[in-house]
Amino acid sequence: MARVLVTGANRGIGLALTELYLASGWQVLATVRESSRAEALKKLVEQEASGSLAIHELDVVNYQQVNELAHSLAGVPIDLIINNAGLYGPKGYGFGNCDVESWREVMEVNAIAPAKLAEAFYSNLQLSDKKIFAALSSRVGSHTENTKGGGYIYRSSKAALNSVVKSLSNDLLPEGIKTVALHPGWVKTEMGGPSALITAQESAIGLKQVIDNLTDTESGGFISYDGSKIPW
Repeated sequence: MARVLVTGANRGIGLALTELYLASGWQVLATVRESSRAEALKKLVEQEASGSLAIHELDVVNYQQVNELAHSLAGVPIDLIINNAGLYGPKGYGFGNCDVESWREVMEVNAIAPAKLAEAFYSNLQLSDKKIFAALSSRVGSHTENTKGGGYIYRSSKAALNSVVKSLSNDLLPEGIKTVALHPGWVKTEMGGPSALITAQESAIGLKQVIDNLTDTESGGFISYDGSKIPW
């Protein structure tokens, strides 16, 4: 049975990905920052008689906790890691109004934590057959498509994440581990808002299709949920 680790799996796209991979016959290691806020996941556990869903409490910026989870899973092959956990930060900010502490927090969650996650679970990926590290980015992190300015905190964090994914590809592809930065679309979630264009389920289906068909030449790339390539 193939195995995937999904961070931030208690709601939105993370929950939709968890449900989709379970339905596809995968074993899912679902992480949540607070288990008390994982009611939907707990209901899934009750429904999964096969025991194919396990919930782990994990704050992605608590690196001791990350390493402890990795230690507890030592020797367990993980075919796919999806770093879905992310932070938008304060809304309505622009030039002259950037909160420095918020900027640091968003940068750590969105760019530093994924790199540390890859380091912690590197040996698990090595043991697997598929060997993929995927990180949910955003097309607002594209320098080419930034024609409006603003959004300094979130934009810069996703641009930094894209750079992390590219470096990971250069370092890990020789060992057969593919990496990819994924744009999930404008999704109707707490972050995306009610005016967004697609549901979390539609995004998850597209993301899984991209991951399923990811090639070595696409490793380190920036790809939308609909399969289109996004310019850096």
